[in-house]
Amino acid sequence: MNSKTITSALLGAVLLASGAAAATDYLIDTKGMHAFIEFRIKHLGYSWLLGRFNNFEGEFSYDAKRPQTNKVTVDIDVASVDSNHAERDKHLRSKRFFDTGKFPKASFVSTAWEQKGDGKAVLRGDLTLRGITKEITIDVSDVGNGPDPWGGYRRGFEGKTVLHLSDWNMKEAKILGDAAEEIHIYLSVEGIRK
Repeated sequence: MNSKTITSALLGAVLLASGAAAATDYLIDTKGMHAFIEFRIKHLGYSWLLGRFNNFEGEFSYDAKRPQTNKVTVDIDVASVDSNHAERDKHLRSKRFFDTGKFPKASFVSTAWEQKGDGKAVLRGDLTLRGITKEITIDVSDVGNGPDPWGGYRRGFEGKTVLHLSDWNMKEAKILGDAAEEIHIYLSVEGIRK
């Protein structure tokens, strides 16, 4: 291998390394209550039941120039489900829904980020819930980014997806029928740069 070839190879390696380092890592700000996982599901087909998961944590890496390298991981304390009604929350934690005694945690690990332009993207990843892992897609919108008043830097996104309860073997979905099959998820995520 001549010196020109060696120089080119080294230059290529440096460029690849600098490109890989361009991604910025963020910690999702759940402690400051600037991130939310909310859901809505029809009750008997007559109204919407609203709720959220109060406890979760996660992080993401973002690179506007190389969006295919973007990554997201989130861990959810499923027992923190909160529909503003104690008895209903007890029911949601039961074996007929989330079965939090056996499966207290859920997780999401991204597998792909597809930039759509105009601040829109499609995030794909594996959601593990009730011990079952399924690929889901989330429609993502860039909310904004910039410095905060405390010397940090923040970036925010929102996301929407629809899950099907029967995909995770929730027995109540069979009883309540098609009206309760779809659960609409809304995500609001604000990350603090590490």
